[in-house]
Amino acid sequence: MTIENIDVEATITEVQKLMATDKNVSPAMKSMVSILIMLIQILVNRLGLTSCNSSKPPSTDQTGSHDKPSDDEDAGKAKKKSGGQPGHLGSTLKQVDDPDDIKPLSIDQTTLPEGDYREIGRIKRQVINVDISRWVTEYQAQTLENIKTGERFTAPFPDQVNKAVQYGAELKAHAVYMSQYQLLPYQRVQAFFEEQLGIHLSEGSLYNFNVEAYENLKEFDEYSKAHLANVTTLHVDETGININGKGHWLHCACTASWSYFFAHKNRGNLATDDVGILENYSGILCHDHWKPYYRYTNCLHSLCNAHHLRELTRAWEQDEQVWAQNMIEFLVTCNDAVQQSGGKLSEADSALHWANYRQILAAGELECPPPKAEEHKGKRGRQKRSKARNLLERLVNFEQDVLRFMDNADAPFTNNQGERDLRMTKVQQKISGCFRSPKGADMFCRIRGYLLTCRKQGMSSSEAMTLIFQKQLPDFVK
Repeated sequence: MTIENIDVEATITEVQKLMATDKNVSPAMKSMVSILIMLIQILVNRLGLTSCNSSKPPSTDQTGSHDKPSDDEDAGKAKKKSGGQPGHLGSTLKQVDDPDDIKPLSIDQTTLPEGDYREIGRIKRQVINVDISRWVTEYQAQTLENIKTGERFTAPFPDQVNKAVQYGAELKAHAVYMSQYQLLPYQRVQAFFEEQLGIHLSEGSLYNFNVEAYENLKEFDEYSKAHLANVTTLHVDETGININGKGHWLHCACTASWSYFFAHKNRGNLATDDVGILENYSGILCHDHWKPYYRYTNCLHSLCNAHHLRELTRAWEQDEQVWAQNMIEFLVTCNDAVQQSGGKLSEADSALHWANYRQILAAGELECPPPKAEEHKGKRGRQKRSKARNLLERLVNFEQDVLRFMDNADAPFTNNQGERDLRMTKVQQKISGCFRSPKGADMFCRIRGYLLTCRKQGMSSSEAMTLIFQKQLPDFVK
């Protein structure tokens, strides 16, 4: 790696040669320099980590930290300008058939030359706008009194209208959507309603709206868990969260059309057992090799190759492992072949790819051998290995799970679905810093899981939230 025009690796190599040949340097000094070199290598390796070669999020990347493509022809193809690409049909604004307001425009005929004129049509132009305003519905229940007996009768109000003044389902839905899906803090939600609509909402009211939505979604929550426990392919992932200053974990189980979140103080099987989705799951479980998932033996496992590609990139860039570069090319090529084959390779093609895979790993065994056993003699625990060696052993020991996407049309190439569903949790933590209580985390998980599922099913968030405050479930919940 080069830092400010200094080749760090070359400099370290030169120092090591000088230390080895200089007989005037004491053993103590050599040990001290060796320690300093080790620390420098660790720090340099960390400087070289980005979202492309590690699990670091893209938000931590420095501007310009990614390697820019060269000016050759192949690199130019990958460098795309912003906006629509050549061949993209695109879309534009279209006039609606039912405008809310029509304003006829007439010609001032005094400005026209003399003559007789007749109207032959009108040219239409539309301006699309929004009208943000308060809407108050007043119910006036008729009251009749029996003239003789004095007995009074009042027309019944709708079931949901039970107070002299109250907030409607649409207002509650909008407030909860802004809070739990758009991740706005309560004060910013309050400011929007106050400034744009002239409605003052207390923080207590906003909290109560969220509690009401949470309670009304209990039935949906149970249905969602039962549904995900029986799907063919399930993505699972987890991320760290802060609840009142203490570290917890937010877990995700999802598919392309369903999402479920739950918060727990544990990351491993105590959490996944508590929620109950994976206990009897028998489909294909896609994850990033978090070991506790392998406790579930009723299902097949499929490992995330996006993680493997990042780790292989690091092994190639920092450790100069040639086998890692070859494995990157193999996985990318193999995935393209699977997509072109309709999701699954033929037996002949599969056998060929398996042979190539094992050949690359065999070369890796020579290039990145295990540490010598005598170096660990007399020490407890597992002998420490380099990151590249750990990756190599995983690709060898779990080869079926790595390449399951090649022979099983239901197995995905990556676990990106789970990572995408969890991504906005990190945004919430950056905005708010933490959840104030476990109940707040639970409300976020249940409401966001519901809204994200509805969006995947093609339903708008506004419609989905309004249904909940009307105590109804979407049609796709059978």
